[in-house]
Amino acid sequence: MWGCSDLAGSGKNSFHPIVSLPDHYWVLNLQRPQIDWANPYAFTIGRYDEDRKGMYTQELFAGERTIHVGLDIGAPAQTPIYAFEDGFIHSFADNDGDGSYGPTIITEHSIQIDGQTTTLWVLHGHLSRESLNGLNAGDPIIRGQTIGAMGHENENGGWPPHVHIQLSLEEPEKADLPGVVTPENRDQALLNFPDPRNILGMVY
Repeated sequence: MWGCSDLAGSGKNSFHPIVSLPDHYWVLNLQRPQIDWANPYAFTIGRYDEDRKGMYTQELFAGERTIHVGLDIGAPAQTPIYAFEDGFIHSFADNDGDGSYGPTIITEHSIQIDGQTTTLWVLHGHLSRESLNGLNAGDPIIRGQTIGAMGHENENGGWPPHVHIQLSLEEPEKADLPGVVTPENRDQALLNFPDPRNILGMVY
């Protein structure tokens, strides 16, 4: 992990939280069939590099894409989303297909990875439509700034309220990234899209 140690050596994540998590939340296991269960917490974590067979039934996933290459933070709709570090708005769109991201914002940042300055793109998906109001590509953002909010199911691609956070070391061509890939494409996808815990900290 290249972002999870504090510069002062406290062991805490050195970046600003993208979502302000409470002390207690539920880490989901979406690799197994979901039997009726009651979520005991308002906030949840959906894991990175998880094979979610049977979950993605929409045409978008072609019945083949099952490997989740982002990290999901579930919370009530309108929960604020913050910039983890200084940067700017790279792109944004309403990816409104069934099962897609809905309103999406990609930010661009220059950060230090292993002593070298690296450009990192961060996708924030399943936002509220209001999150896109007034945005312009190239707008500067500052660490800790509110850049959006989680959307309701009727606007976020049809999912329970959450934000999908995905890192990319390759510049996106548009405000979209493949958040779920086929098992055959997993190895390359993990290289292109590193573990979001590099900026979120060890949330599980």
